Amino acid sequence: MNGEPRPGPADVRSTSAVTSARAFEYWRDLICDTFVQLSAAPTTPGPFDGRLVHADLGSFEMTTVHAGGQRVRRTPRLIARAGEEYLLASIQTRGRGRIEQDGRVAELAPGEMALYDSTRPYTLHFDAAFEQVVVQVPLRDMLAETGLRDARGVTATTLGAHSTAGVVAQFFHGLARLQQADPLGAAALATQGRGLMAAALTLSAGRPPHGDALTRRRVQAFLHARHADPGLTVDDVAHAFLVSKRTLYRLFDGSPDGVSTVLRRIRVEHAKALLRADGTRPLESIAAACGFAGERQFYRVFRAETGRTPGQFRGTSGQ
Repeated sequence: MNGEPRPGPADVRSTSAVTSARAFEYWRDLICDTFVQLSAAPTTPGPFDGRLVHADLGSFEMTTVHAGGQRVRRTPRLIARAGEEYLLASIQTRGRGRIEQDGRVAELAPGEMALYDSTRPYTLHFDAAFEQVVVQVPLRDMLAETGLRDARGVTATTLGAHSTAGVVAQFFHGLARLQQADPLGAAALATQGRGLMAAALTLSAGRPPHGDALTRRRVQAFLHARHADPGLTVDDVAHAFLVSKRTLYRLFDGSPDGVSTVLRRIRVEHAKALLRADGTRPLESIAAACGFAGERQFYRVFRAETGRTPGQFRGTSGQ
């Protein structure tokens, strides 16, 4: 992970590559290669199926896990063998799961999330088939950004789907879907991922939100998730966060980028990624995909932000 978003298709690996007799052994190797060194055993009889969709997005990695029931353990022996230091977040999207660490147990239903830390033992338990999105970030980076000494007090705590942290879970769930459909668009949105993981860590620690800074992150994540809607207005954003427009504007007073400017730049960055990716896609189609009301608005806004027209930008491959 080098900090820069990496546009490109996700790496898809599954047990369909081997015979059913070797499926779980192969799966155990897959999860060790993708995450950290782990032991695992199936929890249900019969054939086992598993599939990983993994993307390295620069400052974090994201994996969608589709699999049958299993029990996964990070043991002291495995930690001693390979001391990878990561903060991980599991976001349940189907089925149910359980995460155990530091004497706590987080029960996860769809939409819920919990954090865990690869430097200490943990167990993941799934009684039946499930799906999760797992986000993996260097632990030291997260501790430095949040000011926490370690993650011992925040692991294996259920963060509800309708809590403030639920916004973080929704962002990563949506990003995982987008990665499979539009890797360039996902790379453009991924710049918010590290900050949102830091926010989730802070919230899980039970600290009061860092006021305006945390709310700005949440607003930015919302804008990334909804930027393709040409009808999105400042009123819509204020309503989504149950604040007045005046409060929303105040949140960005200390920044040169107001809410409307942030939204405009998100749209332009997405457009730039699409222009680089496809030299033949009609500009009208790109405008619609990025939330512009039409080709004329796209042309005007893009030129104001970049100093070039979309056609000129495409002609120079964004250089």
